[in-house]
Amino acid sequence: MAEETTALDMEVIGFTIISNVGMAKSLVMEALYAAKNGDYKLAEEKIDESKKYFIEGHKVHSSLIQKEASGEKLHVSLILMHAEDQLMSAETISELVIEMIEMYKKINK
Repeated sequence: MAEETTALDMEVIGFTIISNVGMAKSLVMEALYAAKNGDYKLAEEKIDESKKYFIEGHKVHSSLIQKEASGEKLHVSLILMHAEDQLMSAETISELVIEMIEMYKKINK
């Protein structure tokens, strides 16, 4: 049987997700501000960097899904729910910002 994930482990996992996707969201917003100022190269760099953080947060979240799918009972908390909310909002904001950057490029041609 798989090793049980404790409530403390879940807090650490939740904060790891929050930290990574929070950084991803911040970088995406920096990309938007760079594009607004016409610096599309910097915007692209920020988007690329943000993806690395988002992937890390997503990997941690996916590991939880795998644990639960294998039968492990997980301790769900508000921290984990907040982490999932942040993960979803970071993904949504990222997709919107990428589209907005493309709009800036077309508008400023």
